[in-house]
This record gives sequence, structure tokens and C-alpha cells, in this order.
Amino acid sequence: MEVLKKSKLLVVDDSAFMRKLISDFFAGNANIEVIGTARNGKDAIKKIQSLQPDVVTMDVEMPILNGLDALKEIMELCPVPVVMLSTTTLEGAENALKAMEYGAVDFVAKPGGNISLDLHKIEKELVHKVEHAAHVSVKKLRKTSKEHTLSESLTISSNDFQKAQTKNVSAPTTSRGAFTEEEKKLNRQWSQTTKKVVLIGTSTGGPRALQEVITKLPCSIKAPILIVQHMPAGFTKSLADRLNQLSAITVKEAENGDILQNGTAYIAPGGSHLKLKKTGTNFEVLLDRIEPPRGGHRPSVDVLFENTSQFPEFDKVAVIMTGMGSDGSKGLIQLKKNGNVMAIAESMKTSIVYGMPKAAVETELVDEIVDVEDIAKAIMNYLP
Repeated sequence: MEVLKKSKLLVVDDSAFMRKLISDFFAGNANIEVIGTARNGKDAIKKIQSLQPDVVTMDVEMPILNGLDALKEIMELCPVPVVMLSTTTLEGAENALKAMEYGAVDFVAKPGGNISLDLHKIEKELVHKVEHAAHVSVKKLRKTSKEHTLSESLTISSNDFQKAQTKNVSAPTTSRGAFTEEEKKLNRQWSQTTKKVVLIGTSTGGPRALQEVITKLPCSIKAPILIVQHMPAGFTKSLADRLNQLSAITVKEAENGDILQNGTAYIAPGGSHLKLKKTGTNFEVLLDRIEPPRGGHRPSVDVLFENTSQFPEFDKVAVIMTGMGSDGSKGLIQLKKNGNVMAIAESMKTSIVYGMPKAAVETELVDEIVDVEDIAKAIMNYLP
């Protein structure tokens, strides 16, 4: 009987207590073995080069060389999947987003500050994320922050699409192959009738994917955008603010009573399901903190999709991007049963974790499978 090889983990934290606590989380783990620890970023780089771990956990705040600066060097010198540990403060949230931009696979929010006596509360989450991160291809993580600056994010305008239409550009590839002429005609008719809403769901790797997509949408986009990104409370506000600074459209953390506006993206706050309600002729954001997490997630992509499926006034463009698990696939089934829906899934080639997109594709209801850098263009193709 073949014994499965365990993935090797390096634990990096300036606190000896935290190094011991995190290491103990993996004692007896069938998939992960701790092969060493490091007390700061400089030590971590040496240990990565000598021990060659498959995955690393690293604290953000450390002396000598902090986690963010170490991460940049690691991704240049000796790239390896990294899961960051960050405090739940505003600064911690911003650092977590920077870490993912620099190449971290994911992060875990530490309850109770730097030396967290409550770390056992996130043991299951940390173990789960480390187990998945160990199998992420580092090639997908090695984008430099330069590639994500606003100056290099070319906003797609409707004029670009009109120009593209006049050339013999090949049709986008769908899960069934290229669009037929009849399908293309149907899509054009679909995109010129009723009101539109864009729905986006993502998880692990999502902040970088969202930055790739949202910064390419034009401010003239004739649809509101509703986004579920699996993140804890407090972190989604920092994500929204960051995307808003980089984007031509307005990006905000959704608030109860927000009236949906074209050219605005609403990110579900951590801890709340994102829903809609109709008030007169308007559609408003309804944040639900009562309904339990779905599949461990609140906000949940399934909940967003199922809720919006009740409103035939909108044609929907549903997008499922990188993430662990299958959130969004059940909701996609409901969307497709109730109205006009075009579904886009991120490709395996560019997904940091091809879990949620794969589950969506397996429903056989996905219209296009698209690399992340082309998702904004795919969305715009379905809008007037």
C-alpha cells in the first residue's frame, strides 16, 4: 500500500509561543508535517532555501524583516505558497490585502492581537487553508505588484468592443466550444433588452482576481455589480476602498438600503449575506446577518445567486472565479432556472484554486470559461 507523502510546512512567527501553538495544530495531521520554524523574515528566507518547504505560514508583524517585505523577497528568490497571519485591525486588513497582491495564497485573521491566546478559534480554518495552499502552483502567484498598478490596468471602454466587433475576432470559447452564429445573434438580442446586473463570486485568490477584473471595467458600464468575496468582517471594507482607488467604476462595501446604480460595485461585508429587495421601482441592498452561513460562508455566493434569481426584471451575468469549495454552483442552477443568465467561470489556467469554477463548470450551465485577464471583456460583451 502506497503511503501518501506529506506536504512540508515552515512556521514563521517572532513569538516562540505562537510558533509552538501553530506547530501543534498540525501534530498528527495526515497531510502536513512541520519541518521547521523561523523567528523573522530574514530567518524565513534562509530556512526556505535550506529546508525547501511546500508551504509556509508567516506572521505579518515581525522584527528585522517583517512578513510583507519577506514575502516580496520570497516570491523573487525562492517562491513557495504562503498563508499569512494578520491582526483584525484596519492596518492588519490592509496588510493582508498587500500580502495577497505580493503573492500570498491566502490569509487568516488572528483573533486577539499579535500574541493570540484565542488562536485555537481559527485552528480549523488555518489547517484547511494550509492543506490547500500546499498544492497551489507558485507560477500563478508570481505576478509582481507592478502588474497591478492603475497605470497598467487598461480600462476597457465600449469603444474598444465596437472596434473589436468590426474585426474578424474569433468568438469566445464556451464550455461547449465556440459560439455558433445563432448563439451570437441570441447574445446580441439578450444584451439590448432588459436591465442588467453583474454577479461575481470568489474566494481564495479572489482579491487579486477582482483587481484584475474590476479595474478593467469602464465607468460607463450599464449595470450594477454585486460581489461576494469570502472574507472576515472588517477586511471587506479595506478591499472595497482599495479597488475603488484603482478603478474607473465606484467600488464600495455594501450597506443596507444602498440603491443599485449602474457603474457601482457593491462588495458584501464579511459576516453578512448580500441580498436585494425591491422598493417601488428601485432595487436596494439588503444585508442579512440572521440567515446562517451557507457551507461555512457568510456572505455566500449561493445565497446571492438564489436571492437575485427571484427578480426577472434583471438579466444576469454571473461570474465565478478562483476559490476553494463549490460555493456558487447551487445558486447558478437557480439562476438558470429563473430568467436570462449568462455564466462565466474563470479558467483552471489562471485560478489560484480551481474549486468554485470547477464546480460551476460541472453543472454544465457555464457559457464561457475565461482566463482572469479576459473576464472583464467577457462581461462587457453581454452588456449594452
